[in-house]
Amino acid sequence: MENDLPISPELLEILACPSCKSEVVLTQDRSGLECTACHLVYPIRDGIPVMLIDEATKASSASEEEAAE
Repeated sequence: MENDLPISPELLEILACPSCKSEVVLTQDRSGLECTACHLVYPIRDGIPVMLIDEATKASSASEEEAAE
């Protein structure tokens, strides 16, 4: 079991996308949770996933923002 995850594996198992109710997985950079169906990315702030649709970004636009920085 990995101890360096930003959120607990147990919490990750029970979370679902608020928009489409599909599974969410940790993003590659571990800064958010990406929906496997609609590809919205929900940020993780101070170890707490912010599962609000208004706070989510599209996975492709999140990658473009990182590239611009």
